This record gives sequence, structure tokens and C-alpha cells, in this order.
Amino acid sequence: MKILKYLFLFALLSFVALTVFVATQKGDFSVERSKVINSPRATVYNYLNDFRNYEDFESWSIEDPSIKMTYANKTSGNGATFYWDGADGKGNSIILKTKDGESIDQKMQFDGTEADVNWTLKDTLNGKTKVTWKGKGTMSFLFKIYTALHGGSDRVIGTIYEKSLANIDKNLDYETKTFAVTVDGVVKKTETPYIKQTFTSEIAKVSKNARIVIPKLIHFSETNGLSAVGKPFIIYHTYDTKTGLAKISICLPINKEISTASGSDILAGKLNGFDAVKTTLNGDYSHRNEAIAKTTAYINNQKIIPDLSWSHLEILTLSKLDVKASSKLVTEIYFPIKPKVVPAAAVTTEPVYSPESTGETPSEPRTEQPRTEPVKRKPAAPAPAPAQTPAQEEDSEF
Repeated sequence: MKILKYLFLFALLSFVALTVFVATQKGDFSVERSKVINSPRATVYNYLNDFRNYEDFESWSIEDPSIKMTYANKTSGNGATFYWDGADGKGNSIILKTKDGESIDQKMQFDGTEADVNWTLKDTLNGKTKVTWKGKGTMSFLFKIYTALHGGSDRVIGTIYEKSLANIDKNLDYETKTFAVTVDGVVKKTETPYIKQTFTSEIAKVSKNARIVIPKLIHFSETNGLSAVGKPFIIYHTYDTKTGLAKISICLPINKEISTASGSDILAGKLNGFDAVKTTLNGDYSHRNEAIAKTTAYINNQKIIPDLSWSHLEILTLSKLDVKASSKLVTEIYFPIKPKVVPAAAVTTEPVYSPESTGETPSEPRTEQPRTEPVKRKPAAPAPAPAQTPAQEEDSEF
């Protein structure tokens, strides 16, 4: 019995000594890990900038099935937050500051442990991205004990970072490379009244801008007693791959035609019906160029006459507002064509369609239908009867 008492006393004294030792140690920590991710920088940035993806790559959340994630209305960009609750405790994180495509600053709290978190992204060779993940903060007393028993804060937190970075690389490799392009053929696009915002955007940032504008359009429609009658869509008035710029209208189809107040940054319009070649892109939006190339080949092979007065239209059937996984995105793309009203015998040369074949930059379509000034070159076939000239759309910037 005396031996058991001595053992118990020894264990108690050891625990007290450990507690005193841990209590006298600094609670500050600074941990940094880096990894080259096999995906473009913009793709990695968009993935890290959306908290909905964190449960799929953070190793501690993957290894603890009891964790429940809760998201606020805003999950990406400055002010985005999310919360978690698991067997090991509760925590939350907020995005404080972002530099588009380059860095993300966050604040994290977990059961008394607080940290300033920073992600930095840099291009490497062959289109890959070096991601550096830094965490600096103060540990709670219990976390100090845990790290003291498991090799220190750098080892404990560093292991979490290393596993999570590996998961990011694996997830993005699958999500960005899983896609399919299907040319559905010639269809008729029906007329659609809509509300919109029009501006010039970098082509690489169209998807990001859509995620900003579409909620504004939805709020406007709900506030004014309108009903959306389909998925949001984007009219590309111009699409210049040389400058990387496009003039676009981000639109929400509504149940009736309306007029908006003078000076409003949200305008109303009507898309007249038109003939088009439809292509469906299943997967990440970055594969749009493959969809355009495949559609161009189809138009040329089928000897279809394109309407070059504007570029194309994209319906966001399933967007990032609907699903978080890039492989689940669905985009319907409509390339305008001229109706077959001219006898085949009248065609003397076969047109070859290319988004840049005219050397012109077509202007924005009119309010009533997606048409602008005619392309300044001799057409391969007699042009159809001129359309009625509606009022010019106004531009807006945000």
C-alpha cells in the first residue's frame, strides 16, 4: 500500500511540476509551412478565399467527423466568417484583408488560442503556385500543455499545416481537371426580359464579378416585387483575348419588362430571341477557352454563318453561388449565328469563324436585343434585313 501511495504522490508531484513548468513558458507561437500546388495561382486563391472549402482540406476537420461547420451568409472575401464545433472545442475564423490573387489575412480563435493567419501565393514554373501558410499567436493554457507533451507548437501546428497543404493540392488537382465540353448544336434562344449591370471586366475576373453582382440583382428583384424566371446569365458584348478584357452585362431574367429610375446602377433590358450554337461546359470555368475552341470548330465544320456583331452569352446553370466544387459547375454557352435565310447557291465563300477574325471590337448590344453596330467588313452572304434601332444601354462600374 505504501508503494501505491508513493506512486500516487510521485504522479501528483510530476503533474504539478509539469503544470508549473508549462505555466512559466511563453504562450506565443509562430509557425510557417510552404508547398508548391499543382494549380494556377488564380485557382488556388479562389479556393482558399472561400471558407466553404476548408472542411475539405483542413486536416483537423477531416480527422474529426464530429466537427460541425456553420457558415455566415458571406463565405468569401473580406468579412467572411465560419464557425466550427467539435469534440476538441469550438472555434471561428474571419477574413480580414485580401489582395486579389496574392494574399489572404485571417484571424482565428480556438478555445482561448488566438492566431493571425496569413496565406501568400506566388507563381512558379509551369503554371504552378507556391503557397506559404503562416500562423502567429498566443496559446491557451490547455493548448500549451498539449503542445508540450507532443513535441512543441511548431511540430503540432506544423503537422496540421503540412497535411492540409497536401489536401489542397490533391483536391484542386481533381476539381480543376475534371470537366467535359459538349456541343449541343443549333438551338433557338427565346426572348427574355432582365435586369443587369454592365461594365468592362478582366476576363479572368468575370466569375468573381458575377458572384458580387448577382446577389445585388436578386436583392433588387425581391425589393421591387419581381420574380426570377431562370438562372443568371452573362452577355459578352466583346471578348478580347489579346487585352484580356471583355465588356459584359451580368443579368438576372425576370418575369416582366420594367423600367428603372434614371441614375440607377441596375438597368432593365430585353434579350430578343436569336439562333445560336449551344455548348455545355461541365466543370471549372477556366475551361471556357476549350469550350469556345470546340464550338468554333463545329461552326466551321457545319458551314454555319456566325453573327459577329457580339460575342456570346453564358447561362450560369450551376455557379459558385449554388455549389462549392468546381467539378460540379455547369455553364451553358450560346454563340449567336445568322438565320439560314439565304439560299446556299448565293454563298460564294465559306466564312471561317474566330472570335478575333474581324479585327474589330464590337460594341455593346442594344437594349431590346443583343445587336450593335454592324461589323465593318463585307459579309460572306447578303445580310438579313436591319433590325429596329432601340435605345443605347448605359454603362455602370462597380
